[in-house]
Amino acid sequence: MVQVERIAQMESLFEQINQVLNQLDLSLEQYQSITLMIDKLADYYSSNDWKQDFFADEMGELPKDLKRGVLSEDGIYNRLELHSELLNKMKMIIKTRESNE
Repeated sequence: MVQVERIAQMESLFEQINQVLNQLDLSLEQYQSITLMIDKLADYYSSNDWKQDFFADEMGELPKDLKRGVLSEDGIYNRLELHSELLNKMKMIIKTRESNE
């Protein structure tokens, strides 16, 4: 019976690992597809265009129905900061795995 329990336990681990790895693979493919977008957004946020757009919004010069999440000072910053934190997290995972080998 010990053998059957061990196999059942390992099968459960195997299924969980497969599910997470498949999700991670898909997420990494999606991430790779948006890296240029992240760079473009970061460039916009640090540009004079963003400052002009932000000021125009503050002055009420933009259409009221225009979506303007990118003009939120914290909005872009928080997304870019999250991006940086996720990159650091991935690096730490790799570093930890390498030191455990």
